[in-house]
Amino acid sequence: MDSKMKCPICGSDKLFYDPRRGEIVCSVCGYVVQQNVIDEGPEWRAFDSDQRAKRARTGAPMTLMIHDKGLSTDIDWRDKDVHGNQLTGMYRTKMRRLRMWQRRMRINDAAERNLAFALSELDRMAAQMHLPRRVKEAAAALYRKAVMKKLIRGRSIEGMVSAALYAACRMEKIPRTLDEIAAVSKVTKKEIGRSYRFLARGLNLNLRPTSPIDYVDRFGDALGVSARTKKRAKEILKEAIEKGMTSGKGPTGLAAAALYVASLLEGEKRTQREVAEVAHVTEVTVRNRYKELVEKLGINVPI
Repeated sequence: MDSKMKCPICGSDKLFYDPRRGEIVCSVCGYVVQQNVIDEGPEWRAFDSDQRAKRARTGAPMTLMIHDKGLSTDIDWRDKDVHGNQLTGMYRTKMRRLRMWQRRMRINDAAERNLAFALSELDRMAAQMHLPRRVKEAAAALYRKAVMKKLIRGRSIEGMVSAALYAACRMEKIPRTLDEIAAVSKVTKKEIGRSYRFLARGLNLNLRPTSPIDYVDRFGDALGVSARTKKRAKEILKEAIEKGMTSGKGPTGLAAAALYVASLLEGEKRTQREVAEVAHVTEVTVRNRYKELVEKLGINVPI
């Protein structure tokens, strides 16, 4: 239904579609704005997700997480015929040979082999870090661009995949530290940082510095504090950003200190050690950032 469509009688834009009659009706005056509207949906009905999947005539959506974008055919691993009966003898052998040739046909050159390995590694790392699908898709898109610009040549695949994942996390406002990426990667933190700088320069990625506010929800959930405490921590950080206190400071340390202050103010006290372990920083960092926030923002912390 066109969002700009309005009722010619009363001028209201509150229209609704009646699928049983094929009409678009004004919800204010009841005037039938349009009739005999063609239903472009399927002709069948489904009452649960399994039934919908069985009746659908299309395959899975296109995805950047598969080297061929999921457009090729995949032969099922089960040795069964169309009726669900087990294949026997010669037919089972034939199907296994078909599967083998199908795999070879899908990956037929070095570039595709590189992409297939890199995307499987990306999927593994993202799964271990519990990252959402949109981050994986963004990282896959970055890696594909790097392949097209021939930035991968002569560099570690694991390092470039880790760099793409780190950049995608920052782009999607779900930041992860280099330490967290290195913990699930097969390369060091130093290698990831070097690959990220090279990737950002090669693809002209102008990513803004990570805000400490982006870390508050994740750290707060790990500490088990309430939504009220997390909101208070964000307010503290917003005030600190406005006063220019965050420049040159690590965002994770600031987020940890703000949560520590908020937990004291809201009566949900957490120790500096607990906060430091969650944020992967030292207790000294939390203590220093805490002192700066309290002194420069004039916060009266209860003893």
